[in-house]
Amino acid sequence: MTKQFNNRFEQALDSGLPITIDGGLATQLEAQGCDIGTTLWSAALLQSNPSAVVTAHRAFLEAGADIIISASYQASIAGLAALGISLSAAEDLIASSVRLACTARDEFLEAHPNTDRSPLVAASIGPWGACQHDGSEYTGHYKIDDDALRIFHQQRLELLVCTNADLLACETIPNLREARVLSELLATARLPAWVSFCCRDESRLSDGTPLSDACALFREHPRVLALGVNCTAPQYVTALIGEMRAAAPDKAIVVYPNSGERYHAATNSWSGDASPAGFATYAEEWLHAGACLIGGCCRVGPEQIIAVHACLAS
Repeated sequence: MTKQFNNRFEQALDSGLPITIDGGLATQLEAQGCDIGTTLWSAALLQSNPSAVVTAHRAFLEAGADIIISASYQASIAGLAALGISLSAAEDLIASSVRLACTARDEFLEAHPNTDRSPLVAASIGPWGACQHDGSEYTGHYKIDDDALRIFHQQRLELLVCTNADLLACETIPNLREARVLSELLATARLPAWVSFCCRDESRLSDGTPLSDACALFREHPRVLALGVNCTAPQYVTALIGEMRAAAPDKAIVVYPNSGERYHAATNSWSGDASPAGFATYAEEWLHAGACLIGGCCRVGPEQIIAVHACLAS
C-alpha cells in the first residue's frame, strides 16, 4: 500500500519499536481529587479546572507514556450546549483539550531537556454513546440514525483536525454502524488515525458484531494506520489481537484495556488484580501477540503505565 503520510505518528510506527500509551485520564483526575461526576465527565474540567488536566497528562508522561490522549472523549457540541455554553465557546473548549495536552508535553520536554523521547498527542474522539450517559457505549444499542450520527462526529472531527494533535484516536466504538460512519469521515481527514473498539468477549464488539467485520472496513483505509481495542476486559485482548491481525494484516495493533477489576454497585467497591506487575505481564503477552501500541483505560493509572513502559523498553 502506498503511504499517505510523512508525520510523527507514522514515523513512530515505522520505527518498529513498541509504543507506550497513557492510562485512564479520568482515573488519574479522580486520584488528584477532581470531581468528574457530571454529564461531561472529565471534559467538564476543560472549563472548570484545565490545570488539573495538564497535571494528569504530565503524570502519564512522567510514567513513560509515548502518546497521551486528550480530554475530548466526552466533549460534544450538544453536550456543552445543554449546559448553556455558546457554540463558539463549545468549539474552543473542545479544541482546548489538545492545547492542554500539548502544554503538558511542552512542560515535560522542558523539564527533561536531555530526553530522547518525543511524545505524541492524540485527539480523542469518543463514541456517540459516551455522550448519552445511558451506558450505550458499552452495549452498542443506539437510538440515532446514520445521518445524525455522521453530523455528530463530523462536528468534532472538523474541530480536532485543525489543532496541533499528531493523530486522531477514535475510541470505544461499540457497533458496526458507528465504525462505518467513521470510516467514511476519516477517509479525507488531514490527520492520521487509529480506531479502537469496545468488545464484549474474545471476538465480538459490544453489540455482538464480529470484530473481524468491523476491522474489514479499514483493511485498505488510507488514513487509519492502526486498529485496536480499549475499555475491554484484559483477559480478552490476546484473542482479539489475533482477530484484528487476521482481518487487517497491514494495520498496526493498539490495545489499552481496563485494569481487569470488577465494579460492585451495591458496595461501591472494586475487586480483582490491578497491580502494576499483573498489568505488565498482560502487556508482555500482548506485545508477543502482535500489538505495538499498549496502554490502559479505566482504572489504569501511572503506576501501571510505569510497569508497561519498563516491560516494553526491555
